[in-house]
Amino acid sequence: MNTVRLAVIALGLLAAAGPGPGDAASSAPDPANAQLLRFTFTEPRMGTQFKIVLYAPDQATATNAARAAFKRIADLDLIMSDYRTTSELMQLCRQAGGDPVRVSQELFFVLSKAQNVSKLSDGAFDVTVGPVVKLWRRARRAHELPDAEALARARARVGYQNIKLDEKARTVQLLKPGMQLDLGGIAKGYAADEALVVLKKQGITHALVAAGGDIAVSDAPPDTKSWKIGIAPLEDPKRKPSRYLYLENAAVSTSGDAEQFIEINGKRYSHIVDPKTGIGLIGRQSVTVVAPKGIDSDSLTKVVCVLGPQRGFKILDAIPNVASFAVFETDKGIKSFESERFSKIPQSAE
Repeated sequence: MNTVRLAVIALGLLAAAGPGPGDAASSAPDPANAQLLRFTFTEPRMGTQFKIVLYAPDQATATNAARAAFKRIADLDLIMSDYRTTSELMQLCRQAGGDPVRVSQELFFVLSKAQNVSKLSDGAFDVTVGPVVKLWRRARRAHELPDAEALARARARVGYQNIKLDEKARTVQLLKPGMQLDLGGIAKGYAADEALVVLKKQGITHALVAAGGDIAVSDAPPDTKSWKIGIAPLEDPKRKPSRYLYLENAAVSTSGDAEQFIEINGKRYSHIVDPKTGIGLIGRQSVTVVAPKGIDSDSLTKVVCVLGPQRGFKILDAIPNVASFAVFETDKGIKSFESERFSKIPQSAE
């Protein structure tokens, strides 16, 4: 079968759908599914390239559905961006140390999910890591390690225990002044989920949404059993994948340092920061998580990145319908690890 691969920018996932040409074009339908054509759309959102692949009866239906999905993504970006000073998230952060703040349903939901993952992982995933992340962003631009004193001050403002959520009132209270939330490890997965929800409301039930290293899919393309997702090799993320997953109504995310890293004094530091030490993870790594929803797969990859496969897999194994695969560069070379559930996912090596 001919396939068209969707290169997912930065974090190591490739997706292959059914027959069809490139972006913003349709494929000739299979005779058994003459009513559906394949369409692909892309837009830059949330600091990455979002790609939507969907099957629809005609161009107008496809375009309207994609437009609605991208609007939902854009609206979520206005809520959760830490780059936009006017976002709801940044407005909340400016009130850190003050009274509880009533927030939107979307922001409360994402923060609630983030807190659950933080508690499960004892803080290996922590959205309050924003002050430290800011220092490492500057470090990558300056090609030097963060100042030790500045890092200590930033770490003093990190700790998921300093977020107080009131579900009944739908309020969030940041208990320490100067707290900065960073939803970069969870928001794109949620946005992919929400895009699929919008597409379904538009009558689109066969779709894939890719956001950086996060992919969420609904029903498989017509006349296939699943979407084909390739995991890019750690050694060379631009090389053709040697491992493919077959998924339907699920999500998959890959996190690692393939694109965002800095080398200082012979050490390679990832953009993923250990919330407890404030230091970028050292050494090459790639972690893939399959889960029912993108909000889960997105956040849970960081748990395994920070804790490693031995400790991380134990946490993920306690969560229903979650599986993980990890590749780490060690002193003895590159080693791969997979959870028991991951081995049961339909897949192939090519």
